[in-house]
Amino acid sequence: MNPNKKRLRRTMMFLNAQKPGLIKDPYIYKPDSIMLDLEDAVAENQKDAARFSLYHALLEIDYRDCERVVRINGLDTPYWKEDIRCAVAGGCDAIRVPKTERPEEIKAVEAEIRIAEEDFGIPEGRTLIMAAIESARGVVKALEVCEASGRLFGIALSGGDYTKDLQTYITGTGIELMGARQNLIIAARAAKIQCFDTVYTNLDDMEGFRQDVETIHLMGFDGKSIINPRQIPVVHEIFTPSQKNITFAEKVVKEIEDKRAMGIGVFTVDGKMIDIAFYDGARRTIELAKASGVYKGDL
Repeated sequence: MNPNKKRLRRTMMFLNAQKPGLIKDPYIYKPDSIMLDLEDAVAENQKDAARFSLYHALLEIDYRDCERVVRINGLDTPYWKEDIRCAVAGGCDAIRVPKTERPEEIKAVEAEIRIAEEDFGIPEGRTLIMAAIESARGVVKALEVCEASGRLFGIALSGGDYTKDLQTYITGTGIELMGARQNLIIAARAAKIQCFDTVYTNLDDMEGFRQDVETIHLMGFDGKSIINPRQIPVVHEIFTPSQKNITFAEKVVKEIEDKRAMGIGVFTVDGKMIDIAFYDGARRTIELAKASGVYKGDL
């Protein structure tokens, strides 16, 4: 398995691949991933120019620790195959497939990626895939999509197109997104891949943004798509374990390992009843703290 499949992805910042001023140094804001967009952000008559800009950016810019994901045009357009070849030739880390509704679409993208990797001397399997779910049918078929390819590291909700398909609109309350969010989380966890939330477009409402991020964190999402560097610190704060949670997770891991050796199955930690079922969650907290760069312990 590609070791990057499970990497930390709290923030995924969208950038117009055609605009050098946007894509030359986004790493300074320290998002976990950047989304170099060839789809909606680029006008129909500018697709070739955007690919040219993307290819040279991927080859020439050191994005440091930022993962480089390329959003290609939809499979119902004449652009997607050339988008894939350009992105793979440049050495991108992953391809985002828009408007995914069927597992066959992921398989078609995977086949094109495999051809491009062979043609451009990229190690087979290096280029990962993520799927954007943007319709009611996509939500219903989410588990099938999640299980379509071993390259697929995650799925993401695209709220704008989804709410149009649902015949409603983004309200800011999250009510119109709740069903899709829950379904995508369940599908992703069943398939053991990651799940990402949609963008929050009102940059003047940072308190509403914080509440939205807190909601999706509690629901179990791995991260959030963002459109502005101002949103990064909020997401990283909420998705990074607090010292209190880290300390508790350490106690749980140590106590379970000690008590298991003694044949004890149930006990208390800081007044809370604990058993073996808490072990994986505590370990996840510690691993997330390590990936976020805030863990100082020795587990």
